Formats: sequence, C-alpha cells, structure tokens
Amino acid sequence: MTASGFRLRAPAPHGVRAAAVLLAAGLIVAAAPLWSQSPAAPARQALIDDLVAANRILANEGVVDGYGHVSVRNPADSNRYFLARAGAPALVTSADIVEYDLDSAPVSGTGTGYTERFIHGEIYKARPDVKAVVHCHCLDVIPFAAARVPLRPMYHMGYFIGEGVPVFDIRESAGLTDMLVSTPALGRTLARVLGPRSAALMRGHGAVAVADSLHVAVAKAYYLNVNARLQSDAMQLRGSGVTYLDPEEAKKAVQTYERSWEFWKSRLPR
Repeated sequence: MTASGFRLRAPAPHGVRAAAVLLAAGLIVAAAPLWSQSPAAPARQALIDDLVAANRILANEGVVDGYGHVSVRNPADSNRYFLARAGAPALVTSADIVEYDLDSAPVSGTGTGYTERFIHGEIYKARPDVKAVVHCHCLDVIPFAAARVPLRPMYHMGYFIGEGVPVFDIRESAGLTDMLVSTPALGRTLARVLGPRSAALMRGHGAVAVADSLHVAVAKAYYLNVNARLQSDAMQLRGSGVTYLDPEEAKKAVQTYERSWEFWKSRLPR
C-alpha cells in the first residue's frame, strides 16, 4: 500500500509479461489489415464477365448488330481498359477480351483489335470520370445526326439527353473518309466534340455513349436510341408541338438503370 492509498501490484513473471506482449502484438498485426482495408476493386474476372454480358445485352436489345463495341476501364489501373477483339458482340466470350493502354495498344490478350478502338482510348484520356464507353450504329439516331435536328429528352429514362447531344462530323477534321474513327487524332476530335456530356452522335455512322459505370453506359446507349425513336414519332404527330422534359426535370430524373440491367441479363439466351 502506498502513502496515497493505492495498492501496488506485484510485477508479473517475465515469461507472463513476454507472452502478453506477444499476444498484444499479434492482435495488432491481425487487426492492422482490417484498419487499412479500402473497398476492393472488382475482381478482374468478374469485370470481364460483366463486359461479356454488356456485349451480349447490346446485341440482344438491338443497340448493336454485327458491329459496335463496348469497353470498361480497368479499376486497378486507370490507364488501361478492356475491350473485346474484333467480332460480333453477340458472340463475345471472356477469351475474346483484350486489355489496352490508353494509346489503344494491346498489353494482354490476343487477336485483331477493332479498327475504331481509338474511340475508347482517347475518350478515357480526355475524361478521367468515364469508366465505360459504348460505340453503336443504332439506327434511330442516324436521322438526327444527318438532319441536324437536336435530340431532346422525351422521358425520364433519357434524362441525360438534357445535357445536349452534339454531332461529330468527321468531314470537319478529316475531309472525305470511310467514316471510321481509325486513328488517335480522330478519336481525340470525337472526344473534344463529346466534351463533358454523356453522348454524341456521329454523322452517317452512329453514336457514342459514356458513363461512370459499365451498366449505366449500356443503358445510356439503349435509351439514347429509344428516345430518338420516340422523338421522331412525336414530331410526326399533328398538334401544337412536342413537349420535352424541362432542363430542371431532366436534372432531377437521374437513373441508375440497375433494374434495366438485370432485366436485360434475364433476357439473354441461356
């Protein structure tokens, strides 16, 4: 007992103290990974499986046919992206997926690449926020690029059209061509025309849609085409004109499209 009234505890035997120290250290080491864990990036194979599904969904829903492509940025390395080798999207398998750097040079995987892979690489360079890119030849958007009639949001699923959908005309930067974005320079020009928006039309060619996730990019490509069809139909009706979404309505109508993704997956051939 000390003068202050506290009882002194006898020192623990050396072996006991050592064991306690080792035990405490072990607990700290074991706990350290839990403290330092950050949300794990999607597993490579899971991401590739999702990309395969995206190709097949776009084909099954009529957004692409034998042509068109979709890519996803590698979450483990933002300077790389995954894209299937050249082929019909409906037939893509995980063995077809190639990893590219942002110059669109292959770094893993084999096979002939899409001629227009530069669409993807140059958009990823220009837009760090973009995690997925779709290039399609969806038929309903073609007249809007040719006639220079602005696409406008018809309904909430096409909310992103309220940002504006510019038109990329390849003649303005390259003269008369085969219409393909087959060089980095053309890819950069397309990326500049797209700017901060979700989609751009390509005169005499198709469209490009981008998003911060693969599921949303697929959905934006799908609903871009649907909205074009609805707008074309509405413009042919007799009456006082077409009522589009107000810009503020479009901003408030942001969608995650997860139900659409699950629905489309359920419709894929087994």
